[in-house]
Amino acid sequence: MVKWFKKIENISLKLIIGVAFMLFASLFIWSHFSIQFQEKELLKKNVHAVDKFCNTVLNFTWFAMLHNPNKDMRDVLKSMSEYNEIEKIRIFNTHGQVKFSNNSLEFDTFAKKTDIACKTCHESDVPVIKSDIGDRTRIIKQANGEHFLGIINPIFNGPDCTTSQCHYHSKSSKLLGTLDVVVSLKDVKKEIKHRKNTSILTAVYLFIILCITICICIFFLVTNPIKKLMTETDLIGKGEFNIDDSTTIKNSDEIGKLSYAIHDMGAKIEAKQNELNKQKDMYQNLFNQVPCRITVQSKDYKLIEFNKEFAGTFNPQYGDYCYSAYKNLNKKCEDCPVERTFIDGESHFSEESRINKDGTSSHWFVKTAPLRDENGDVIAAMEMSIDISRRIRLEEIVRESEKKYQAIFKSIPNPVFIIDEKSFEIINCNHSAISTYGYEKDELESRPFGIFFEKEKDFQTFIEKIKEPFHERLVNITKKKESLNVNIWIRPADFSEKKVLLITVVDITRSVRTEQQLIQAGKMATLGEMATGVAHELNQPLSVIKTASGFINKKIRAKENIEEDILRIMAEEIESHVDRAARITSHMRLFGRKSELSKESVNINDIIKRALMIFNQQLKLREITVELELSNTIPNVQVDPLRIEQVFINLLINARDAIVKKFDNGISEPQLKKIMIETKCIDEKVQVKISDTGSGIPESNINKIFEPFFTTKEIGEGTGLGLSISYGIIKESGGDISVTNNPETGVTFTITFKTPEALNGKNE
Repeated sequence: MVKWFKKIENISLKLIIGVAFMLFASLFIWSHFSIQFQEKELLKKNVHAVDKFCNTVLNFTWFAMLHNPNKDMRDVLKSMSEYNEIEKIRIFNTHGQVKFSNNSLEFDTFAKKTDIACKTCHESDVPVIKSDIGDRTRIIKQANGEHFLGIINPIFNGPDCTTSQCHYHSKSSKLLGTLDVVVSLKDVKKEIKHRKNTSILTAVYLFIILCITICICIFFLVTNPIKKLMTETDLIGKGEFNIDDSTTIKNSDEIGKLSYAIHDMGAKIEAKQNELNKQKDMYQNLFNQVPCRITVQSKDYKLIEFNKEFAGTFNPQYGDYCYSAYKNLNKKCEDCPVERTFIDGESHFSEESRINKDGTSSHWFVKTAPLRDENGDVIAAMEMSIDISRRIRLEEIVRESEKKYQAIFKSIPNPVFIIDEKSFEIINCNHSAISTYGYEKDELESRPFGIFFEKEKDFQTFIEKIKEPFHERLVNITKKKESLNVNIWIRPADFSEKKVLLITVVDITRSVRTEQQLIQAGKMATLGEMATGVAHELNQPLSVIKTASGFINKKIRAKENIEEDILRIMAEEIESHVDRAARITSHMRLFGRKSELSKESVNINDIIKRALMIFNQQLKLREITVELELSNTIPNVQVDPLRIEQVFINLLINARDAIVKKFDNGISEPQLKKIMIETKCIDEKVQVKISDTGSGIPESNINKIFEPFFTTKEIGEGTGLGLSISYGIIKESGGDISVTNNPETGVTFTITFKTPEALNGKNE
């Protein structure tokens, strides 16, 4: 039964059968107990009616026996029994003799204790008078199926009976006799049957009505909504998310909430499905558009799926063997990465190649990946390949190119070093570096570049400025401790996946020596130019010394005393002029000395004043006035003071010559013969302007005046090295020099020097 019930697929039918069964059982139980209850109530009612009749009979009998004990009492009792449809009525005395019966045949007969009526009180040896009517009631069932109700009522001895004249009963007798009344239960059974039928019909009616009601409710509240839910879920299952509102359940009960939940679930599934479709399209596009070849292969190496790149390259068909599509082979490759993936379930790498029909070779890089099912078993393998044919060809070209560049690198005439960007260790160098510095190649590799610097602080200064592309006039040392003057160019580069610095060294030792010789020659020429002025500068202290010594000598010869104050003054003058002459000669000797470049912190104003000290006399002889506008707030600069002084002297000589050339017609105009020198600080730079009122420079030559051996002077009047040397000295000092023609007459040379703040990148 249970298995049959479980096999029913319609939930409504299950509900109807289940509810009907429970309803039928409930109504059956209700009808059963209701009929039993009604049967008991009817029987009880009938018992009470019979008992009431018995009481009436007893009362009537008692009254008749006291007042009118005659024959009429029997007739009355018979009439009462007939009227009340009494089946049998008998009165027994204490001896069991029938004293009255509606059946005349029973008169004066004796009843046995075993009779049904007598057994009510005589079940035991000692008779028991039962007062409860339930104990005195009996149901008699005849052979024909008819039922009768019998009630035994005791007739007690009352006080009136003991005093009555008609008969006498002893006071000790409690019981005078019994009244036995038997009535038919035919009407009661009819009533019970009628009520039973009514209950059954009522139960059937209720069962049918409730079943119909339940069926209607189940149809409208369960079956129909469930069908709509099934329709919705079926549409959702088919991917149709635009559900018609007519299929949506508008109820607010659980099924309605379930419908709204399914509706909401459908909307969410639609959103997720749209997102999945987008992702699917995206991944499909990626799969097809990815620039590498992708295939999916089964365990027998057949192509299950492939992208456009693979299809366009090999023109395969679904189900082709991979080795046939790839390499036109008839059997699997000996070393197959797909096979290894199927064996161990891991990714594998490989590099494959084949000979094309045109004789060229193709190369590709392969990586495999396993595809697993829900149980984790490998069911297919994805193979991704990237065409590296061009890379292989490029590698061959690069190898050939590398050989050429290695040959070029080794044959570069200047030393070239490749050093590590962080540790500054030498990674590689060319032949010129080996020959220039005197080391073997293995002695240089992995050693710091600082081995070429004599002092550690010089190397640290170089490192601090390593990001600058050009380093000028550095001093290096060779393995034999010989000094080299070099210029260094630095460029960052990549070398073997490492950040390196490419250092190119230019040996300028000869150039520096030649330059020093030219500078020294320039100094000598300048000293020649200064000779006349120096002579005049020395004549003045010598004249003072001669005058003072003549005065003293004259006083000594005349044996005259010289006052102490006069003698002290003359001695001081002689001493000061001797010191002046000594400074002039010392300055000339220092200026003319050949020296190396040595920068120090100096004030430009002091260098200008020192240049004018030994040159001022020449200017005075030519009636040239010098106007100074020297700022007292300019900072010191890092330069070689002797070389910068040489620059200023060269510019003063050029200014002097230009003024003399302009006024060589004999016209003396001292107010027009001027040299103006101005110093100031602009944008963290010290600026020096030297202007003159000379003849100026033709515009066609103004860009050439710093070239070596270029001069605008007459032949024999100049070498053309002064301004070239000056330009080199200024550039060597980290400064700049330029020249412009003045609007009216003459030229202006502008020299700028960087301050220490500007050199260090500070802005104070």
